[in-house]
Amino acid sequence: MTGRGQDSGTGGPRGDLVEAGARLHRLGFAPGASGNLSVRDGDRVLITPTGCELGALRPQDLCVLGLDGTHLDGPRPSKEFPLHTAFYRRDPDTTAVVHLHARQAAAVSCRPAWSERSAIPPLTPYFVMRVGQTPLIPYAAPGDPGQAALLESLPFPFRAALLQNHGPVVSGRGLESALDAAIELEEVCALLLLLSGHGQRHLSPPEIEELTARYKTPWDL
Repeated sequence: MTGRGQDSGTGGPRGDLVEAGARLHRLGFAPGASGNLSVRDGDRVLITPTGCELGALRPQDLCVLGLDGTHLDGPRPSKEFPLHTAFYRRDPDTTAVVHLHARQAAAVSCRPAWSERSAIPPLTPYFVMRVGQTPLIPYAAPGDPGQAALLESLPFPFRAALLQNHGPVVSGRGLESALDAAIELEEVCALLLLLSGHGQRHLSPPEIEELTARYKTPWDL
């Protein structure tokens, strides 16, 4: 969030979140009243409200929280706010979080993880470049603060995760970066499901290392 004087208008961070919600709704990544988005400015978080359809989001619908989850202003926030604040506390450079019920990623979240640190193998360079390793977080009911605490405490780097039997949550150093990563994650999950039962070639460690060194995304080899 920048320029708090713009918060009550249609531009600035509120307008950006409204536009992002509409984009994700058009893509079919946030069916019904699912999905939630946020951006951070210093020690404050602007987040979508509970029960909100992202395609019908308005600037005045948004909520303001502290980094500890304290409700500061606006309507009641999404029950998933602990996931958002967990990402912000993990990495001070994170300024946006996107949680979706996108179909392909939700399907992959119902499968066993590929490895301890990534539910998804390194299938494409774009997944490694834009998302990086994506751990599977054990199941908990939506909004469970214990799940968010577990995500926050994991001792290895990541910018995205799959919530088991639930769906993806993605962070970014900017809202556009988080959106791009969420879209790329859905695409690689679609490829993974398409390849189910077939042989797969994964990127090799040297190929992964070259990409992560260039794009600064996390992947533990």
